[in-house]
Amino acid sequence: MAASKTIAAVARSGLGKGASRSVRREGRVPAVIYGGGDAPEAISLAFRDAQKAIYAGHFLTTIYEVDIEGRKERVIPRDYQLDKVKDQPLHVDFMRLKPGSKLRLEIPLNLVNVDASPGMKRGGTINIVRHTIEMLVPADNIPDSITADLSTLDIGGSLHISAVTLPEGCAPVLRDRDFTLATIVAPSGLAEANAADAAAAAAAEAKAAAGAKGGKKAPPKK
Repeated sequence: MAASKTIAAVARSGLGKGASRSVRREGRVPAVIYGGGDAPEAISLAFRDAQKAIYAGHFLTTIYEVDIEGRKERVIPRDYQLDKVKDQPLHVDFMRLKPGSKLRLEIPLNLVNVDASPGMKRGGTINIVRHTIEMLVPADNIPDSITADLSTLDIGGSLHISAVTLPEGCAPVLRDRDFTLATIVAPSGLAEANAADAAAAAAAEAKAAAGAKGGKKAPPKK
């Protein structure tokens, strides 16, 4: 499951561009905590801490305990802004997490046993339709990824969301259809050969049908 981490912060006064610029001049990153039925709270993070957290990976699916001068808020990052030139953090948005709450997140798809699948052994190529799945997940049970097993998939086969065992309490946002996650397609040479064989068979069948329809009747026996 997604890791829970602690990050230190200090309270700051004021929201808006002017207040944010003032925080950045101090070498810190402005941030805000919102949601959960409480008023937004302006905070700031140490530049080094913010940059390390963002570039560590899985930032938007990691639960944080924000330590605001001794008082802790349980949050999850919902957005962040980077400088377009320097790729340095400019602002972070956190959402409060209340007990029992659910989140709508893009969870990465992790495909396992790909090389063990019959289709791949026969020279097929995997086509990943979705690299992430939009899920509704418990705030205290966020999965790092959704694991899907391809060990039985053959050429021409498709893996659908209904075939995947989802973590407890998690559900796909899209529920009106059994959407495809991945397929195994034939290699180009085999696909072309199959198409040629199918065309030849269809042509032979059509010729045979035409001959049967327009051919001469056999002479009567004497």
